[in-house]
Amino acid sequence: MNLLPKTTSYRLGWRGMLAIFAFWTFLAILTVATRLLDPRGFGFRGTTPTGPILLLFVEYWLWALMTPPILWLGSRFSLERGKWLGRTLLLVVIGVGVAIFMYFLLAEARELIFDPPRRARGGGFRPGRELMRFRYVPQLLYYFAILTAGFAREYFLRGRDQQAHAAQLQAQLAEARLDALRMQINPHFLFNTLHAISAMVERNPAGVRKMIARLSELLRHTIDAHATDEVPLREELDFLGRYLEIMEFRFQGRLVIERSIDPETLGARVPNLILQPIVENALEHGVARKKGEGRVEVSASRRGESLVLTVRDNGPGLNGESEAGVGLANTRARLAQLYGDRASLRLTSAEGEGTTAEISLPWH
Repeated sequence: MNLLPKTTSYRLGWRGMLAIFAFWTFLAILTVATRLLDPRGFGFRGTTPTGPILLLFVEYWLWALMTPPILWLGSRFSLERGKWLGRTLLLVVIGVGVAIFMYFLLAEARELIFDPPRRARGGGFRPGRELMRFRYVPQLLYYFAILTAGFAREYFLRGRDQQAHAAQLQAQLAEARLDALRMQINPHFLFNTLHAISAMVERNPAGVRKMIARLSELLRHTIDAHATDEVPLREELDFLGRYLEIMEFRFQGRLVIERSIDPETLGARVPNLILQPIVENALEHGVARKKGEGRVEVSASRRGESLVLTVRDNGPGLNGESEAGVGLANTRARLAQLYGDRASLRLTSAEGEGTTAEISLPWH
């Protein structure tokens, strides 16, 4: 069974035809130059080499005309498993026919060039005798050489098409995985935010109305940017700022946000919604578990060819739940999907001193 995709790419176009003509012309010139350096190669001592040179060009140009259909045979009758024997016999029969046809054409051309009077008298070339001597075998070798080139070209084009098809499928799979990750992150973020709003309905109705307005802005942003894998860091920080406004209402003055953003990094491309899950993790497993004032610091800087995003909190430190959360797991999966091993998410912690999440991305 042939696993290579079918292709109609055997069509050469005018550039392919020109390349074929140039190849055979170059081969004729090279052969002529070789024989001129060795006059005995023509076998016509004492005579002008014009006739043999003309015959060589006629032969190679005839093969230039025959090359496209032979290449077509290579694409039409590929030697697939289970069919190779019958197709091989068919190609051999066709090759013998082509070789005989070309030999007769060249024989006619030879008589026209070297002995027109004898041809006019009806003498000279005898087809039956020539066939019995198998003098068309060199032409058969030309046919097989071109057919082999046709097979090589066809399998090269099929392999290229297969690679392009595989790359397209891989891209579609990657996009599907990213969409699935987004679908997990958005409900998780929404549920947590609604839970924070519900906890304040009775205590601060005015604040809740403002939180709902901010939440609607965030949801509109996530919907509008759904198909965008990367955004400038400036946009990501703007989205994060709206989210933190909601969280500041929730923590009622206990939350302090510090930002340390290198201006050079504001135009750098980052995955869409990459910071919000990390900050949410710092709030839920750091600030929310700390008595007194909670602090979250967000920083961005460039280190060589990498962009480093850091989120620090002053909570109690890491535990198993915070390391295995949906936000962190999805963030790692998205980084791997987008950048492979060129990106990383690393968490470090010291008991009583908080947790640091560091994201390293390729700078672009």
